Amino acid sequence: MEVDFIAVAMAAGVAIVMANKTLILGGIRSGKSCYAELLLKKSSLSVNYIATAKADDEEMRQRIANHKASRPTNWRVIEEPYALAETLLHYDQAGHIFLVECLTLWITQLLCLDDDDRMYTELDAVHNILPTLKAEIIFVSNEVGLGIIPYDKISRRYVDIAGRFNQQIAKHVDNVVFVIAGLPHTIKSS
Repeated sequence: MEVDFIAVAMAAGVAIVMANKTLILGGIRSGKSCYAELLLKKSSLSVNYIATAKADDEEMRQRIANHKASRPTNWRVIEEPYALAETLLHYDQAGHIFLVECLTLWITQLLCLDDDDRMYTELDAVHNILPTLKAEIIFVSNEVGLGIIPYDKISRRYVDIAGRFNQQIAKHVDNVVFVIAGLPHTIKSS
């Protein structure tokens, strides 16, 4: 059953604004991706869907296959696990909209490279090009700061990097929406 997140949000008094730049946050299985895709389906712009996941195991291959099966065939899908800023610049044009799905998977890919210089260069590049983009953009990202402090060092590092990057992006976008239990809540609106 597909939930009409926009109707739910409007009934709850949440303003639905398709602004130039939006960050959609939520936990795992919160409904954030469905909400982002519904915004795209209601848009008249040409969609560039940037998928950041890599199919490194069978479970991830199945997740990717499920996502692919649910997307409209007229959306351009670009698979890019590392060079996000370069990809955004390459495909950037007015009258288009990007969906970056998702920032936290992208950060995971960069962290797994074990190359801090590359990782921070890529993070900075996205932050720096954001104001220059002509296309509209929706970022989807996990809100990683609501749980307990992770036990192991790499998980704590991941939470620190992802949390800080989400904060940077949130400061420089027009809208921030937090999705919890399938319900979108506007945190910031232009």
